[in-house]
Amino acid sequence: MTENIASSAHPHPGSCTLVGAGPGDPELLTLKALKAIEAATLLLVDDLVSDAILAYAAPSARIVHVGKRGGCKSTPQSFIEKLMLQAARAGETVVRLKGGDPFIFGRGGEEVERLRAAGVPVTVVNGITAGLAGMTALGAPLTHRAHAHGVLFVTGHAQPGAPGVDWPLLAHTAHAARLTLVIYMGMRHAGEIAQGLLAGLPAHTPVAVIEHASLPTQRHATATLATLPATIAAQGLASPAVIVVGDVVRGIAAAGQNRQDIAHLGPMAMAG
Repeated sequence: MTENIASSAHPHPGSCTLVGAGPGDPELLTLKALKAIEAATLLLVDDLVSDAILAYAAPSARIVHVGKRGGCKSTPQSFIEKLMLQAARAGETVVRLKGGDPFIFGRGGEEVERLRAAGVPVTVVNGITAGLAGMTALGAPLTHRAHAHGVLFVTGHAQPGAPGVDWPLLAHTAHAARLTLVIYMGMRHAGEIAQGLLAGLPAHTPVAVIEHASLPTQRHATATLATLPATIAAQGLASPAVIVVGDVVRGIAAAGQNRQDIAHLGPMAMAG
């Protein structure tokens, strides 16, 4: 199917909706997301979307997996955008189904720009992001009047050829402004990230690593910034996971989720 054929066959284009599937638990879908999934004739699906969520698609809907995972063979972004354009111009009701939220490290901004430039109607349905869901599942907040005045979502994975995050500068800012850091896609570079953050945050700063947030397979470990790399190695934690840095992590222990005293955080801290 070419774009010219698609356009001539259907003078009135279909539509495309970018849907946040949330962290994985289907019960965390919004009603709007559920309705969009049920109405789709074509779903272009990320790797981290669970089968339980895809079960809501209509039996007649086509499901195409276009996963993008750091360090793994991935579907090129340009090809995904081309598929969306072709299908929408062919009159399809397209849902681009993404883990978490489309506008938080989901390349949703790039896709919306491409679709709008091509004149294809596009809407966005938010989803619960993994950093929020993971901490909530452990009974701890991301902000707290006594401990954190704000939260920063940041990627630990730099685009090839582009400068990465200035971790020392970010650490100084977080310390001065009392901010929680939620780091996505940072597991491969956790050692470098921890070393950079130590330039501006105390070594005893609490850290949580949450793997498979909200799913039955969720695990977590708590550490300090100084012991983060050793904790990840000792517990065998891996992607997909988020790293949460800040005093709010102490709320995990307060919620009774840790089996070890958070005052003795270290490489053998509890894995949930």
